[in-house]
Amino acid sequence: METRAAWLPPGQEWAGLSRDRDSGRADRASWRPRTCCSVAPCSFPLIHGPTDLAEHSSDSEEEDMGLLEVSVTDIKPPAPELGPMPDGLSPQQVVRRHILGSIVQSEGSYVESLKRVLQDYRNPLMEMEPKVLSARKCQVVFFRVKEILHCHSMFQIALSSRVAEWDSTEKIGDLFVASFSKSMVLDVYSDYVNNFTNAMSIIKKACLTKPAFLEFLKRRQVCSPDRVTLYGLMVKPIQRFPQFILLLQDMLKNTPRGHPDRLSLQLALTELETLAEKLNEQKRLADQVAEIQQLTKSVSDRSSLNKLLTSGQRQLLLCETLTETVYGDRGQLIKSKERRVFLLNDMLVCANINFKPANHRGQLEISSLVPLGPKYVVKWNTALPQVQVVEVGQDGGSYDKDNVLIQHAGTKKASAAGQAQNKVYFGPPRLFQELQDLQKDLAVVEQITFLISTLHGTYQNLNMTVAQDWCLALQRLMRVKEEEIHSANKCRLRLLLPGKPDKSGRPISFMVVFITPNPLSKISWVNRLHLAKIGLREENQPGWLCPDEDKKSRAPFWCPILACCIPAFSPRGLSLQLGALVHSPVSCPLLGFSAVSTSLPQGYLWVGGGQEGAGGQVEIFSLNRPSPRTVKSFPLAAPVLCMEYIPEPEEGESGDESHVAAEPSAAVHPTICLGLQDGSILVYGSVDTGTQCLATSRSPGLQPVLCLRHSPFHLFAGLQDGTVAAYPRTSGGVPWDLESPPVCLTVGPGPVRTLLSLEDAVWASCGPRVTVLDATSLQTQQSFEAHQDEAVSVTHMVKAGSGVWMAFSSGSSIRLFHTETLEHLQEINIATRTTFLLPGQKHLCVTSLLICQGLLWVGTDQGVIVLLPVPRLEGIPKITGKGMVSLNGHCGPVAFLAVATSILAPDILRSDQEEAEGPRAEEDKPDGQAHEPPPASRVGRELTRKKGILLQYRLRSTAHLPGPLLSVREPAPADGSALEHSEEDGSIYEMADDPDVWVRSRPCARDAHRKEICSVAIISGGQGYRNFGSASGGSGRPAPCGETDSALLIWQVPLTL
Repeated sequence: METRAAWLPPGQEWAGLSRDRDSGRADRASWRPRTCCSVAPCSFPLIHGPTDLAEHSSDSEEEDMGLLEVSVTDIKPPAPELGPMPDGLSPQQVVRRHILGSIVQSEGSYVESLKRVLQDYRNPLMEMEPKVLSARKCQVVFFRVKEILHCHSMFQIALSSRVAEWDSTEKIGDLFVASFSKSMVLDVYSDYVNNFTNAMSIIKKACLTKPAFLEFLKRRQVCSPDRVTLYGLMVKPIQRFPQFILLLQDMLKNTPRGHPDRLSLQLALTELETLAEKLNEQKRLADQVAEIQQLTKSVSDRSSLNKLLTSGQRQLLLCETLTETVYGDRGQLIKSKERRVFLLNDMLVCANINFKPANHRGQLEISSLVPLGPKYVVKWNTALPQVQVVEVGQDGGSYDKDNVLIQHAGTKKASAAGQAQNKVYFGPPRLFQELQDLQKDLAVVEQITFLISTLHGTYQNLNMTVAQDWCLALQRLMRVKEEEIHSANKCRLRLLLPGKPDKSGRPISFMVVFITPNPLSKISWVNRLHLAKIGLREENQPGWLCPDEDKKSRAPFWCPILACCIPAFSPRGLSLQLGALVHSPVSCPLLGFSAVSTSLPQGYLWVGGGQEGAGGQVEIFSLNRPSPRTVKSFPLAAPVLCMEYIPEPEEGESGDESHVAAEPSAAVHPTICLGLQDGSILVYGSVDTGTQCLATSRSPGLQPVLCLRHSPFHLFAGLQDGTVAAYPRTSGGVPWDLESPPVCLTVGPGPVRTLLSLEDAVWASCGPRVTVLDATSLQTQQSFEAHQDEAVSVTHMVKAGSGVWMAFSSGSSIRLFHTETLEHLQEINIATRTTFLLPGQKHLCVTSLLICQGLLWVGTDQGVIVLLPVPRLEGIPKITGKGMVSLNGHCGPVAFLAVATSILAPDILRSDQEEAEGPRAEEDKPDGQAHEPPPASRVGRELTRKKGILLQYRLRSTAHLPGPLLSVREPAPADGSALEHSEEDGSIYEMADDPDVWVRSRPCARDAHRKEICSVAIISGGQGYRNFGSASGGSGRPAPCGETDSALLIWQVPLTL
């Protein structure tokens, strides 16, 4: 008889555990996972949280009410065991067997750990007399462990059966779907995760107050075979689902397309990722509450800060231990001390960390068994809008430096020099002043160079070659100094805070300098501070609502924040209709950390539109400044209907052309393709290359170009007459061959409304059908019907993971299809999300779609934007969470949703240790110790001298130059080895001939594996701006444009670190 997983059959609910069973069906979602696991009922206690435990008797019999009569530890599942490996297996089948063995071994180890928690700790503590831990506290500490063990014991039974039949079925994904898609699993694990901090707190307190309990824990650890502590065992449920995800990802990689287990594995990966995300979020919120509670304990009950912290309106955005440092007037380090810094949604709090145990040795023993939390003493707190970040060399920025007195934190009076110069230079040494000195010296040397050019004689070491070498060397020194300033900023967070006014009423600000653990931490702090300030603006209070939670407000920081609203066209073109938008990224220079952390994604926005009979227009906005600004605008013969950004080819494709400096035309730069209503296809160069029109073409039959997409081999144009035109890639400066007639593929009788480029295929929509084309051979692979109504057209397609979401020309539903089987997997009705914003609106239509960073953005014809969470991994991007609705939108349809993304320079993340290694060790080594100023410059091994610097960049010596040597010394030895200096490696600094390269620092091959920082902004385009949260329907601020004018809303997303 075959044993299956003990789960409820579909449609049956768990009694007593239906806390929020209908949340997944609020939008009438039709979800069709295929599972073949039969199930049997099992029960769990009806306790919903730790607070309910006090209402239950400590008696063991009452505690077990609601469970199966068979205790968990009596379940003896057959040991899962794979049979001998059959002959003739493919390499992928062999790998899948090994991964299955890892799953079996991992699950067995996990179940044994849960049993040890109950058998070695909970049961002895409950039975112990006299009790070292009360029965009530035992229930809190071990809350939900028995239920989690029961879940996985049943899963282990089903796993044994599946392993036994593996060689005939080779299916495991459906078992995971059936086992972990139930809301019961989320409930049990959620209760455990939410209670974990509380449980550890009870254990910690018992260790400090009850020696017998501490002795019991130590004895149990010593007796265990692996010496794992109770904490080590109890943290395993929190780590379990990430382990499952890694194993299933490996299994999916080794499951070929068409395999019966592939879709099930993708569904299982989605279920586990969703479960892990929800548990991570709940753990984060629980940790937030614990940190705020710990902070609140350190504040007097009567203080205003205590009232603010206990009001329930504060959210903890970031909390970290930083080192506060105080510097003297000459940059020397005076003192440093660790502080705990709390960034709340509207204030910044700094606290001292106090470890004052009664018995220091006892504390060390306890900390080895359970983590000990510190106690805090608040040092200062200030409102967030008054906090400013100041970088090394910054003159003071936006504050009124004539009326504000700057004072070091930790010093008793302000520096007289700081008052006199109104400049703030912190850190070792005054790098910015040294950079200015180098700039002045370069100006003098340039004058000397001009005078040398007037010499009549020819001298070996005094001529234009030598003078130009001096200039190059000084420019190189400036480059090194800029990098030293950059390094000084990497881990130093300088905050300008308001202080009490002096006797004359003059405001005093004081500077606090923190050392962050790493550059990533510095970036994170500056970015979170910046976004938290934006989140306090009126339009972001609140910016989003969750309709599934009775209109409960969502904190602005944890979702995209509206950064700005700008007119889409110059004033004379405001009546133009929006057509399309693309982002053209640029190579990010070595910005200061504040700029890196606060700016929008570097690059340019190309906005295209027009009006019937009045031609078209393109507006280009620069995102390289604090706020977007127009840099260029040009008219076109017809309205712009679509755009496509074509990046540079990969390094392997570009070949050896990158180093050819003499022929810049040979390099292929990024281009922007435009499709017009009159059938024109235009290819423009990027802004960096002058935005010239590189090529033009007309579509076959002069059909309007409705959509453009590119693949590695072709540029595809969807036309009005149902044709897809494919233009092949070329190797010249223009990436596509627009002169020859394109390959025309007819996909249907109606217009091709949208195209989607996948790895090896292109999807083209015509009416309700979607045709799948081979991206290389251009042959039609298959087609399918996405909607049953012939009058409805597919208007938008976006891909995530192994699925494609589609929107249609009518109706408020969006549908999900599988990329491999083309199966319809889910349908979501957007109208159910917006009824509270548009109470009388019955008909709603989806007008734009975008997927970015685990969020599906949906724009509607009413100007409302809906946000739905989707998985990020390789699974199926089904919608499982609760969506949000933006209170900021447009007065008319949302014409498009686009994303702007830029990857910041990997050098920003180089740690001090990394910079000390490799060929740039001498040049890149940062100012690691504040009290030890670096030499006058770090310009290389051979260029540093005790008395001054040898200004040489390229010259080995001047012996090869004509003319006598101007010197009062005797001639050098014949070999000249004592005076010669090795030629400086120009490639290290990449200064060759392009001055712009001096501040760009192209990433080298060794940095390719480094983690990247991704800056993301979302742009929506439509008519006007509307705030749905205000009673009058308008924002408290004056709108930047009229209700009928085209406008862009730009949302900033927290940096992906």
